[in-house]
Amino acid sequence: MKKLSRMIMLLIIGTLTGCATIMSTDSHNLPVRSSPNDAAITITDETGAEVYSGKTPTTVVLKKSNGNYFGKKSYKVVISKPGYSTQTIPITASANGWYMFGNLVFGGLIGYLIVDPLSGNMYKLSPENIDATLIASNTSSHNNTTTDGGITVLLKQDIPDYLHGKLQLIH
Repeated sequence: MKKLSRMIMLLIIGTLTGCATIMSTDSHNLPVRSSPNDAAITITDETGAEVYSGKTPTTVVLKKSNGNYFGKKSYKVVISKPGYSTQTIPITASANGWYMFGNLVFGGLIGYLIVDPLSGNMYKLSPENIDATLIASNTSSHNNTTTDGGITVLLKQDIPDYLHGKLQLIH
């Protein structure tokens, strides 16, 4: 009888929790690096409020949710340094695997519709880290950009990671 009581209690506890809430956190540690180092960094959220200002390299703790029901956060990271082009990198939240698939096993409908959406733990932020390569602007002594309609040639390794998916092969 005691075993049955314990099993029922564990089952009730399991159905009252969300899998993402158990396996994830409500914040994300975002490492931000740049080449060259010591670039200015400003992070604003979806409302335009500044949540961080400092220099690279650093690690910033960002909330995944705004505390509202299904209230995912988004951010804009601006990295700048005199003599280099400014980079703006969006950070977006999306549902993580624990929310999507873990609730099938552990959380059920209560996890899907109540616990995880209220906790904010159901989200992951992407990209998970920023490693920006700043490109010297035409105001620097190394003129790597053109304003006359020409082409700027860069090594693939010098292109920021977040732009790799936008590269196009030219025949």
